Amino acid sequence: MTPPAEIASLYRYPVKGLSPEPLQQVALQIGQTFPADRRYAIENGPSGFDPAGPVWRPKTYYLMLMRNERLAGYRTLFDDRSNILTVRKDGEVVAAADLESAEGREAIEQFFATHFADDLKGPPKLLSGGGHSFSDDVRKLVSIINLESVAAVGTMVGVPINPLRFRANVYLRGWPAWHEFDLVDQTVAIGDARLKVVKTITRCAAVNVDPETAARDLEIPAALMRRLGRNECGIFAEVIAGGTIGIGDAVAIEGPR
Repeated sequence: MTPPAEIASLYRYPVKGLSPEPLQQVALQIGQTFPADRRYAIENGPSGFDPAGPVWRPKTYYLMLMRNERLAGYRTLFDDRSNILTVRKDGEVVAAADLESAEGREAIEQFFATHFADDLKGPPKLLSGGGHSFSDDVRKLVSIINLESVAAVGTMVGVPINPLRFRANVYLRGWPAWHEFDLVDQTVAIGDARLKVVKTITRCAAVNVDPETAARDLEIPAALMRRLGRNECGIFAEVIAGGTIGIGDAVAIEGPR
């Protein structure tokens, strides 16, 4: 029997690889990600991405934490009404631009061309594909992390772990560590919303980067393999019934659908 759980925190990541934004509540729609989650990406050299006909590409085509840990040293905020992305370094604004204007995209591209020259395979390009999501999966999914599993990872590596290393949308408390591995094909109920768990999440080197210091200071996937025989933590779920979810909401399991 699944023990009761609740939402501890919610996050979105408007620009792939850049900092998380905390949310109090989110309106979920069938078959969609969190609104504006991974809405943009910074192309690292030509990828062939066509904004008029967006097609999923692997994350290796973009700046991302798996290879470009210095991204974690910047704090970003995206305003949905103005489409302005503000980038801060050590508390100071170092860039701000409208991501839906040609001039704004050019300004952000110039910022990354200047500050990430050593990371680039070609000219950086700010990509937007309308309703496209630059997520790590070809499907539009919501990522869920069990905080007890994060605590268990901390025990494995010998230091407390910041849950934001895992860049999830939903963080839950109440489940025992690794309980989420048993929930594939089950339905998660949060108020009126329903999410079908479709698979566990394989972790890459991005989780080795401290989201506060930008230091690549741990070997989490290797530790998971040694202790569990699988380098996985968290689950992906597809929204199959819409509804608004918020911090503190109860989470229940309804079984297969």
